[in-house]
Amino acid sequence: MHPELFSIGQFTIHTYGFMIMMGAVLGFFFMTNSVKKDLGIERDKIQSLAILIIFAAFVGGKLFFYMENPSYYFSSLENLKRNFRTGFVFYGSLLFAIPVTVWFFKKEKWPLWPMMDRLAITACIIHGMGRLGCFFAGCCHGIPTDVPWGVTFTDPISQAEPLNTALHPTQLYSATLIFSILVILLMFRRHKRFEGQLFFIYIILYALGRGVIEIFRGDDARGYIVDDVLSHSQFISLVVIAVTIWAYFRFSKKQNKA
Repeated sequence: MHPELFSIGQFTIHTYGFMIMMGAVLGFFFMTNSVKKDLGIERDKIQSLAILIIFAAFVGGKLFFYMENPSYYFSSLENLKRNFRTGFVFYGSLLFAIPVTVWFFKKEKWPLWPMMDRLAITACIIHGMGRLGCFFAGCCHGIPTDVPWGVTFTDPISQAEPLNTALHPTQLYSATLIFSILVILLMFRRHKRFEGQLFFIYIILYALGRGVIEIFRGDDARGYIVDDVLSHSQFISLVVIAVTIWAYFRFSKKQNKA
């Protein structure tokens, strides 16, 4: 595809970073307007939250990425620098960002679960745009395929492997999954049964979809728990699904009692 959007001299705008930036702007716009309208929270407070989430997501995403092959990445500083801008694991970002976000909400004395519902919608916006960025960069690519919708990456700086071979566009599968979840959350928004329901639905649906999409992923360097059977991300998906389903029914039961 087009890993580089455009260049001015030696200054290059990478499409992946541009799409992430666009997602962050749209997500920030939704979040600030939603919490201002519904909860009376001012924009400057959300700016502080956004900076904190970005930092936590970066650290978690990079750490999980490095832990997929720790003997390689931690063997030298040069290896740590490889794929520094594009090598991230979403689950790492998510699992780091959630506790940091909860801590911030409690510190500010904001209503936790109404905020988490809005954060789920915001995350879909940013993550979906990020997956489109992955498509342009060629990362998170699929395995070779002969399906009619297979995509052939030809740009020599694309991260897709192998080049000039039709691959499953798993980035587009993920983007479709995430934007579909976004639509579902927006539809459920006015009819939810308890605060936090949208957040739980988001986590469950994403983990289910991610587990399936992993079957078509071709970046085997991410590693497996069981060789060629259960990847790291599929294992995390199973754990996340189990914990979130338990929490969903626990919160639903508490709401019914109330």
